Amino acid sequence: MKKSVSFFFFIIIVNLAAVGQQDPQFTNNMEYKLGVNPGFAGSENAINGIILNRFQWAGFEGAPKTMVFAVDAAADLLGTPSGVGFNIVSDEIGYEKNIWVNLNYSYKTTLGADNLGIGLSVGFFNKSINGSWTVPEDDNGIYTQPDSDPGVPQGEVSQMAFDLGFGLYLSGSNYFAGISATHLNQAKILFDNQASTYLARHYYLSGGYNIKLGNPLFELRPSILFKTDLASWQCDFNTNVVYDGKYWGGLTYRINDALAILMGAELINGLRFGYSFDLVTSAIGRYGYGSHELFLNYSLNLEKNRTRKYKSIRFL
Repeated sequence: MKKSVSFFFFIIIVNLAAVGQQDPQFTNNMEYKLGVNPGFAGSENAINGIILNRFQWAGFEGAPKTMVFAVDAAADLLGTPSGVGFNIVSDEIGYEKNIWVNLNYSYKTTLGADNLGIGLSVGFFNKSINGSWTVPEDDNGIYTQPDSDPGVPQGEVSQMAFDLGFGLYLSGSNYFAGISATHLNQAKILFDNQASTYLARHYYLSGGYNIKLGNPLFELRPSILFKTDLASWQCDFNTNVVYDGKYWGGLTYRINDALAILMGAELINGLRFGYSFDLVTSAIGRYGYGSHELFLNYSLNLEKNRTRKYKSIRFL
């Protein structure tokens, strides 16, 4: 029975890899913009660091697990206003593990009173698979191995590919908007046994707005993230209510996938913690699996005229 379940899950993974989006998804995407848009680097005039962990479909064997470490900062390179950033993403699903590492550069300019970042990311994507595939027993109680299928890697295989991304990030005093693409070069990954896959190009559109409410201590922050690989698409609608700039809670609706609850707080000046729980609305949700996401973020303001040493300026 266990082998049958493993094979069933493997079929799901193959379908996701064949027709689904390859980039991991994040409910707290408004907190982690650098991962999909290098134009964001340095846009907050601060040194920002984030550690994020996502546990998707918790309790399901082989479910996706994603860990992120990212940092970005404003810089002045050769007299040019710029932003730099660094990403490490580890994404596991079933017998597959992906590691994505890239450097980000953003050229910063202005459009009227607003700021525009034109960004490029350069790095590598490593895909490894380590599993022994089995199929359910037939009517005679016999298991077979898919040895004849060259499209199924056997044993442990790993391969690395060069990876490129591009993005534009526009921000003003109370809004942000972005357009970007990952895996621009659509690198092909060829394993030793001639099984192969490739990194599909992914496109992202994002935007958000800060709305002051009647009580000056409260602020409404709706945002949206649309993503597609031109074979499938997904869209997240998020709204957070922020109190006193330090405490927040809200909801995210991901079309045909999940409804999420978000919450967080600024623990000390510049250090923030957040948590979200996805109530899965897709077919797999019938089995009671949910998704958890936690992040820890720190921001150090680089403005010379700051009135205090540390200042949290997250969101815009």
